Amino acid sequence: MSEKSPHILAVVGSLNQNSVTRIVVNDAVGRLRALGCTVDVLDFFTEPLALFNPESAYEAAHYRPLQERVERADVYLLGTPDYHGSISSATKNFLDHFWQEFAGKLFGSIVASHEKGLTVTDQLRTVARQCYAWSLPYGLSFSERDDLKDGRVSSEALSKRLEMMAYDIRNYGAVLAAQRADDLTGAHPGFMARHRPRQ
Repeated sequence: MSEKSPHILAVVGSLNQNSVTRIVVNDAVGRLRALGCTVDVLDFFTEPLALFNPESAYEAAHYRPLQERVERADVYLLGTPDYHGSISSATKNFLDHFWQEFAGKLFGSIVASHEKGLTVTDQLRTVARQCYAWSLPYGLSFSERDDLKDGRVSSEALSKRLEMMAYDIRNYGAVLAAQRADDLTGAHPGFMARHRPRQ
């Protein structure tokens, strides 16, 4: 790959101190860093985010620093537990705070689920589409019982899927980041034209 490695914001959308979502997201983070990516980890257990209120959120003290982190990212790796076939409230709250920042960027998903997490992955893809972002053509799901042991990834199948996801995020994230930058600075008629700085 000739493109510059993408900057990734990895989001741990669980408030559980012993979250299995955190274990797998952190495993993915290690793999991404080994591939040369810069990764910023946003963990709502250690960095709580107030409930989104459209009348006050944008003026809150925490908003601007978080927005800068979101804007800096080329890729969003979103980890969430499967709660009743849906994303966690912490993940949804994060997504509610932003939308324009996501445009033209890549979403990847990691779902902790006793089933396959398909509806959760679909919901994250829907958010990406509504915000004019791209998403990987697959989601990664895992089961604590089958894939983890002693606080780490133990199954070969999950390890291989994480390796694949890290590779795809590194490469497709770089391609999209380069194209997004070109679209923002050029005069092309693509969908990113609306996000160009006004002269």
